[in-house]
Formats: sequence, C-alpha cells, structure tokens
Amino acid sequence: MVARRRRAGRPLIGITGGDSRLPWGWWFAAAAVRRAGGRPLRITPGRPLPGDTALEGLIVGGGDDIDPALYTGEDNGAPAADPARDRLELALLERALGDGLPVLGICRGAQLLNVSLGGSLYADIRPRRRLTSNRRTPLARKTAALRANSRLARICGTSPLRINSLHHQAMQRLGHGLRTVARDLDGIKQGVEAIDAPFRIGVQWHPEYLPRQRSQRRLFAALVGQARRRNLRATRNG
Repeated sequence: MVARRRRAGRPLIGITGGDSRLPWGWWFAAAAVRRAGGRPLRITPGRPLPGDTALEGLIVGGGDDIDPALYTGEDNGAPAADPARDRLELALLERALGDGLPVLGICRGAQLLNVSLGGSLYADIRPRRRLTSNRRTPLARKTAALRANSRLARICGTSPLRINSLHHQAMQRLGHGLRTVARDLDGIKQGVEAIDAPFRIGVQWHPEYLPRQRSQRRLFAALVGQARRRNLRATRNG
C-alpha cells in the first residue's frame, strides 16, 4: 500500500461492509473508532480503498453469509450472497495480514478471517443450540466465557461477557495460527485470536452495538492503540 500523509496520533482504520443504504454497522463501528481516537474509513464494493491510501488498521464488519465454496472448495450451485464483497474483503485481509496490521473481525468478519487462514464454518448453527436461543438481537442477551490469559480477556477485562447475537453461521475448524478464546454456553466459538500476532482478533458478536459496555469499548481502543504504537515504531525506525 502506498501511503499518503497521515494525521499524527489518529490512525486510519478501514471498516468494511456491504453497499447498504442504511449501513448501521458502519455508523456504529465508525463512532466506536472515533471515540477510541482513530479515523474510520468506509470500504465497500462500491467504495473500494483508494489506491493512494494506506490503512493502519482493519475492521471487517458483519453482514451477509460467506460463499460456502470459499471454505468447502465445492460449488453447491447456490448463488453467493455478496461475491463482490467476499473478493474485496479477502483481498484486504491478505494485504493487512501480510503487512502486520491490527485486524478485528466482527461476526461475518470473524468468520472470513478464519476462512482466509484456511478454516471452515458451520453453515447453520441453529440445530446445534441447546442452552442458548436462536433469537437474533443486537441487545446483550447471551454470555461468552473468555479464555484466561488470552489477549481478548486482557483487553476486555472481565469474563464472562454479556454479548449480543446476530448470526446463524459460526467458525468450525480453525484457520492457521488461530486459537479459540471465547465460547458461549453451547460451546460455539465466539472469539478467536492469532497465536503469534499482537492484534488479530475475531469476535462472533457485534461490539459496536454495545457502546455502553466498557469491555466492548476497550476492544476498539485496543485496536486503535495497537495501530498507533505500530506507527510510532515505524516512524522511529524510518
């Protein structure tokens, strides 16, 4: 990525999504990034990343199902929900991971992070639920237990977390270099992180819709903080 001039202290954080007329996820995630001291940049298939722009962090947002062919290797004949978005986000993830940028995957974004690293998904987890409801809601109606001493646990500062749930797919086999760090009462993976990267985290819930929870705000603050520290190191070494 070719960098244009950056504003000191306010890292540029790309936030991906679909080309929706009511981009609720973007609005809430952008507010969370601004509150944390970053500069949000909306990226969609219709609004791709400008060629002269260098991201300093990446949030892959929630949305439509991921094309099953990307994680099964087989075309089942069903049309992909948003193939242009799949291609865009996979390309952005490849570049961000290659450049060592801090990455946060939210819901679909966590799933795509997993798929981009060779993992797979459950296409529909509703039959697997026993102790939790299939009801989809942006309100914090479920819980997730965090793995002790994980980066996610240290960031959020509390366990279990009160979380929301808007998904019917979930991570199955983990991608290369990831470990499970949060599960719900049914044992479904709710959070993953890279074993050997400072900030490469995927959460199955939507922290942007829970701004009143300090633990959720801290997730965005940690992302922006990692981007800022990375920039300072690059400046000193440059």
